[in-house]
Amino acid sequence: MGPGPSDVHPRILSAMARSTIGHLDPAFIGMMEEVKEMLKYAFKTENELTMPISAPGSAGMEACFANLVEPGDKVIVCINGVFGGRMKENVHRLGGEAVVVEDDWGSAVSIDKVERALIDNPDAKIVAFVHAETSTGAISDAKALCQIANQYGCINIVDAVTSLAGSELRVDDWGIDAIYSGSQKCLSAMPGLSPVSFSDRAIEKLTSRKTPVTSWFLDLNLVMGYWGKGAKRAYHHTAPVNTLYGLHESLVMLREEGVENSWNRHQQNHILLRYGLNNLGIDYLVDEADRLPQLNSVLIPQDQDDLEVRSSLMKNFNIDIGAGLGPLEGKIWRIGLMGYTSRKDNIELLLSALKNTL
Repeated sequence: MGPGPSDVHPRILSAMARSTIGHLDPAFIGMMEEVKEMLKYAFKTENELTMPISAPGSAGMEACFANLVEPGDKVIVCINGVFGGRMKENVHRLGGEAVVVEDDWGSAVSIDKVERALIDNPDAKIVAFVHAETSTGAISDAKALCQIANQYGCINIVDAVTSLAGSELRVDDWGIDAIYSGSQKCLSAMPGLSPVSFSDRAIEKLTSRKTPVTSWFLDLNLVMGYWGKGAKRAYHHTAPVNTLYGLHESLVMLREEGVENSWNRHQQNHILLRYGLNNLGIDYLVDEADRLPQLNSVLIPQDQDDLEVRSSLMKNFNIDIGAGLGPLEGKIWRIGLMGYTSRKDNIELLLSALKNTL
């Protein structure tokens, strides 16, 4: 019940145990097409370039930046936690210029600050931000941020590692250009895959680059030769076949539940957890309007020792919750309610265990 990975559903574990077949086998290629279509459903998009990168969410992030940022490009980078900082690092390593818009850890990205940065930097080409900041439990207004980026002629890059399938996310309706996520959070699959999606505007920037993409493995011009349409695929890399079996099953389950129902389940379970935590005198770090339902950052009571409580929960109840990162280390716990973990029985167990431990 920490910030990820979440528990993996038995159906997904069973799917991963199927016999491994070749990554160019016609049966596997047919499954790849199904994965792409179901990812479009999860992202709420019709983007043709929608697929899983064969590596974790950090590689999805790097794929977006490596393909879209060229040397000298000015990028507005919003930082309100750990993962915005990683975006900035990507821009620097690619030879871009990062213009940082900074907000307090635990706050949403300020739309007014972003607009001011765009006014002050009319030559900016990209706006990058984290939709759901896993390090703090804050969610930002992705729709408004994408609209403001578009208004000033910028494309956008969005981190949805923790929000996909757990919070409302509409790639096409909100005008998201490049987005990446992870398989191990609200999709409740195993770690190791990063779903991504690119709009036509993003593809236009990618295909009109003046310099080659710096990463061979993450160059989408090459990857799409394998993940593109049709039965004939160009060999690019050996795909993680069994891991993709698991992602396929998780997406089948998401279709069965309905993505809107999944959003609602995460929200309702968050409310149940919040009520129980309040009864224990535990308060939240993030203002109610900006709270992530699937990642609950709560303030450690002043009379409690962070490590002692977490160790006790693990030893006595087999429950894992997350510690704070950076300036929030020793100040908060991060309680995950993601995917298969987001269940009433888990919440009741945690609340009972916390009461006993505290």
